[in-house]
Amino acid sequence: MSDSRASVQDPDRVAAGLAAVLPALHRALERRITRDYPHPKPPEGQLALLRLVSQQEGVTVREAADALLMKPNNVSALVSQLTEQHLLERRHDAADKRIVHLHPTATARRRLGEVRDLEVAHLARALRLRTDGELDALGSVLGALEALARDLHPTAG
Repeated sequence: MSDSRASVQDPDRVAAGLAAVLPALHRALERRITRDYPHPKPPEGQLALLRLVSQQEGVTVREAADALLMKPNNVSALVSQLTEQHLLERRHDAADKRIVHLHPTATARRRLGEVRDLEVAHLARALRLRTDGELDALGSVLGALEALARDLHPTAG
């Protein structure tokens, strides 16, 4: 194996690169979304909860806390805020009235779609500036990044 290939595959080097570039990429995208979003943008915690509830409709507060790596009381506070804003609905479990299932409202679905559309548009615009080789590399790494995210989650094996 060549020295340049070995250095590219060094886990410590890759980890340092990801630790530097992922937050920068996230911040840059967030700034663009905040600038272009026509509504007051929810704080990141609220947005994360809304996304989770939209993907896992009927999730409980405890399940959401586990998935978001948050304390249940913090998620409960976010639920109260989002319920007051008419973005989440609480529905009691039919069998156990102490359990509440979370559901997004139509407004939440629409706004999440607007945010997703902005994210995709900004990323697509930036990707159009990449070379074919860069696009191939980015496309190839998506599955590995998803696996890495699963591995970093505390509930992963």
